[in-house]
Amino acid sequence: MTRLRAMIVKEMWALLRDPKSRIVLIVPPLMQLLIFTFATTLDVKNVEIGLIDRSGGAHARELVQRIEASPQFRGIVSLPSYQAMEQAIDDQKVIAALVIESDFDQRIARGERASVGLVLDGRRSNAAQILGGYVNAIAADYGAELSPAMAARAGRSAVTHWYNPNLDFKWFTLPSLVAVIVSVAGIAITSQAVARERELGTFDQLMVSPLRVHEILIGMMVPPLLVGMMNGVLFLLVARFGFGVPFTGSFLLFLTAMFFYQMALIGIGLMVSSASLTQQQAFLGSFVAIVPLMLLSGYAAPIDNMPDWLQLITYADPIRYFLIIVQGLFLKAMPASVVFHQLWPLGLIACVTLGAAAWLFRARME
Repeated sequence: MTRLRAMIVKEMWALLRDPKSRIVLIVPPLMQLLIFTFATTLDVKNVEIGLIDRSGGAHARELVQRIEASPQFRGIVSLPSYQAMEQAIDDQKVIAALVIESDFDQRIARGERASVGLVLDGRRSNAAQILGGYVNAIAADYGAELSPAMAARAGRSAVTHWYNPNLDFKWFTLPSLVAVIVSVAGIAITSQAVARERELGTFDQLMVSPLRVHEILIGMMVPPLLVGMMNGVLFLLVARFGFGVPFTGSFLLFLTAMFFYQMALIGIGLMVSSASLTQQQAFLGSFVAIVPLMLLSGYAAPIDNMPDWLQLITYADPIRYFLIIVQGLFLKAMPASVVFHQLWPLGLIACVTLGAAAWLFRARME
């Protein structure tokens, strides 16, 4: 224990002795959390929509005014022809164009079903689909006001949004960013440990010291583990009290999951560090590991949408499991049984990565 304590103190001093390094451990991850929360919005706002109004009647004007008053739209661009509409979409001046035919008001006056056309820019498919949903909702609400009897016969679906009743995108992105940013910091810090000793020329001194291999590795693991746990708790507090995202689960389960998650990340970081000769190589190697882990985690794109062979690879991604845990603890009060169902793969990944890091470290020693 004396040797282990001395190794931990040495690694803590190596990590904290530079004032700039101390700032880098906390401030950049916190800034990333604050900036990415607003940058990774799933809402579509401040867009312009084109309009071809062949009707010019009162009902057409009412529909246009309702769309224009929606906070999702910056304004409506009047277009004189279909050619102008095609040019506006091609030049990306508008993301969509609403087409109201000449018989729109007449059909409504006769009590018949009237419809409008919506042309979307398929190059921005995700934003266009969301925008189409906004326009459809506004048109459906106006149609229900014009013909309550017809709306009653058609039936109105009762939609309940569980866990996020207001569909606030921050409730989804912030818990996910906790997992993603902690992973970036955890792997980046750990990847420098062995490479730093080798570059500074102190690696040989460690080899001739009375420290055993497992004591050296544990000493290198503790500082990034503490930093990662501290950042995780700090991000939780910022999300809860800074952005109002509810945390409905158990804080003890969150800490337990964070511990297993950090151990898996530290194993990956030590593997990169043991394979690197310099800190620059370790820095580049950490990003080689981080980028695919993030893309395969389900944060950027649903795992179910990936090919079957790629879905199998995601089972080796620790971020995949921690994303499920952190989102469940924030929004769904995830019970311990469900959390443990995601914890044992994290523990298995940690055992594999730490074992591989120890084997690679011994190989480097020889």
